[in-house]
Amino acid sequence: MRHHDLVVIGTGSGNTFLDERFADLDVALVEHGIFGGTCLNVGCIPTKMYVYASDVAQLVREAGRYGVDASIDKVRWTDIRDRVFGRIDPISSGGKDYRVNRSPNITVYLGHATFTGERELEIEATDGSGTETITGDRVVVAAGSRPFVPPQVEASGVPFETSDTVMRLESVPEHLVILGGGYIASEFAHVFSSLGSKVTVIARSPKLLRHLDSTIAERFTEIAADRWDCRLGAQITAVTGTGDDFRITLDDGSEVTGDTLLVAAGRLPNGDRMNLPAAGIETHPDGRIVADPQQRTSAEGVWALGDVSSPHQLKHVANAEAKIVGHNLANPDALREIDHRFVPAAVFTDPQIASVGLTEEECIAQGLDYTVKVQNFGDVAFGWAMEDTTGLCKIIAEKGTGRLLGAHLIGPQASTLIQPLIQAMQFGLDARTMATGQYWIHPALPEVVENALLGLEI
Repeated sequence: MRHHDLVVIGTGSGNTFLDERFADLDVALVEHGIFGGTCLNVGCIPTKMYVYASDVAQLVREAGRYGVDASIDKVRWTDIRDRVFGRIDPISSGGKDYRVNRSPNITVYLGHATFTGERELEIEATDGSGTETITGDRVVVAAGSRPFVPPQVEASGVPFETSDTVMRLESVPEHLVILGGGYIASEFAHVFSSLGSKVTVIARSPKLLRHLDSTIAERFTEIAADRWDCRLGAQITAVTGTGDDFRITLDDGSEVTGDTLLVAAGRLPNGDRMNLPAAGIETHPDGRIVADPQQRTSAEGVWALGDVSSPHQLKHVANAEAKIVGHNLANPDALREIDHRFVPAAVFTDPQIASVGLTEEECIAQGLDYTVKVQNFGDVAFGWAMEDTTGLCKIIAEKGTGRLLGAHLIGPQASTLIQPLIQAMQFGLDARTMATGQYWIHPALPEVVENALLGLEI
């Protein structure tokens, strides 16, 4: 049994804080999947590279509205795919090589970790070479999450893809059927429909992206229904067939057939596969590890970060939590706390969506005295230039004080336009000061934010 000063489980954000502060420690780094974690290999980065290609394809199709006649001659799917993973895979393998061969104080264990006691772990090697038990003075659990597959689909025997696999297909599906109505489903529906697939989306909720502010969710659902075959408020009663010829029966008696099935029904934290009770690590009802604001778990000397514990399955949150863990491990007498007050998120579908803060429904539930302004992109000069008819900016503020409570955008570059609103909320800038205390470039698209702010009845 080998002992280490520090054990880190997971090479996503868990690998990011192992810098010179820990150079004098004997560190164990454990990984049972692809080195580098979800974001690098199967999440944020490769998906957005696909999204960008899809955005370009969609722009070409719509060029005629600007008086530019254009068409798509061919979508070279394998070229798109190889451009993505020709960059991603070397980064992953390079990161692995760096830790295995050029980090002298770090021992890399390629295998699955399960707890067998307090800060004691059994590592089952992924190459089948056996198991090894290690211990650590301190342990960081950054084991991430995995796609959730409904038991009915798994038991059906029908082959399916998830976000972990669908980007490496050999060709664009003729008819892609997506199970799920969240951000993963919405992004891949955009990618594959823009690149030539017929897309059917099946979701239990009557609207897509139901976790968002209702104004945004309803607008997006209307747009999606015009682009894709959306079966909403639907329950699956049967899944039958083969991988390229399957049939899904819905509770209204209708059927959907397709040649590729993508399960995009959310993600599960991986803690349930680690025998956490043996280490005294408590979990939430949804399976997430319980972590305090310093990212400490209920077990002495054990910390957690990222999807395995965080209420936000977002890479920028995992990175922020990793910075907190790294600081607190290196400075046990000067602990810092994570700040989850204003966590922004974006959905890179078409149109793009971004949000931060409270939804209007949450404001009502909390009994807040608030005011709302919705500003259409098409009401400002750059929106006219874009001929935009779908984008809007919704800002929620507290009456009397002008304190910004929430911001929700749908439209071109929403993830960029929301950034000054995130900054204002983080640093306490009220709506009126933000709107009038600075220049706004004319005729740039951020004027939609300026006008929304000015339109608030504080």
